[in-house]
Amino acid sequence: MFGPQVPSVPASAVPDDIYLLDVREDDEWKAGHAPDAHHLPMMELPARLAEVPDDREVAVICRSGGRSAQVVTYLMRNGWDQVRNVDGGMGEWAVAGRPVVTDDGQPGRVL
Repeated sequence: MFGPQVPSVPASAVPDDIYLLDVREDDEWKAGHAPDAHHLPMMELPARLAEVPDDREVAVICRSGGRSAQVVTYLMRNGWDQVRNVDGGMGEWAVAGRPVVTDDGQPGRVL
């Protein structure tokens, strides 16, 4: 859909030590997210760009991979070179058996 220019990683292969950037909306985040993810809704990215590290690998995730692919493209245009889209987003993350939690550490769900 976005062509080969968007580097990606399967949800099952996202390293535990990577900076995982979740660009979904607040309601999606509250329902469930990866335990160590950093929440930054896509529409807030331009104003909060400084929060995204540019000195380590970043994986970007959303619900299904569309918004995160747009964010990866945006970050690459702004100088990030160690950034990848999580294929299939949180849906694939959950299917791969990766943990989904709420802010209080309880089991979460993907909206």
